[in-house]
Order: sequence, then C-alpha cells, then structure tokens
Amino acid sequence: MPEPPPTQYRYAWERDNYETLKSFWPFYLHEHSRRSNRLLHFVGSTLALLLAAVGIGTGTYILMLFALISGYAFAWFGHFFIEKNRPATFKYPLKSFISDWRMWYAMLTGNIDRELKKFGIVSR
Repeated sequence: MPEPPPTQYRYAWERDNYETLKSFWPFYLHEHSRRSNRLLHFVGSTLALLLAAVGIGTGTYILMLFALISGYAFAWFGHFFIEKNRPATFKYPLKSFISDWRMWYAMLTGNIDRELKKFGIVSR
C-alpha cells in the first residue's frame, strides 16, 4: 500500500480552479491514472513530434495539421474510452498542453511512476 501523499497535495484533483502549473500537475496526473491512457498520449505526442519535424524539414506544412490531429485524437480516445473522463484540455488548454509534454518526458525518462507515487496516485 503506497504511503499517503504530503498534505499539500492530498486531493489536489478535487479542486475547481488551478492557478499554477504546480497545483495543476497532481490533477493532471490523476486524470491519467490508467497506464493504457498514458501510453496512448505518449504514442500520439510522439507521432505528432515526428509529423511536425518531417513537415518542417520537407516544407510539407500540411503535416503540421496532421500532427495536431494525431496528438489530440490519441489523447481524447484515451480519455473518452479508457479513462472515462473529460479531457482537461477543454477547461485548461495551456496547462494541459504543457502537462502533456511534462508527462511525455516523465514517461520517456522512466519517471512517471515516481511522479504518480509522489501524489499518492495509484497507476491502474
């Protein structure tokens, strides 16, 4: 059984308003507690990066549109059909976009479980 999170983070995901990225991050992680949803986010974001790089590199700028679609399609599928929650992008677009990349980096570096544990979030 994981130890409870520090008091300042306990139930951070139950708030209605997040003024800072620091206060938003536990909420964001809680909304991504299922491993399969996080994997879909990672795949969609990685594909978006590749499409954007190829689009810029070749001057095929239509790929930028496909990069955007890719990133959001994978993520929203994960929220609607796996996590069964509403993407935070609808209410917090900029904080969600930044947190998507923070989660992507945490997954890439193998630190996502440490981040979840820090806030007492069980990965399912």
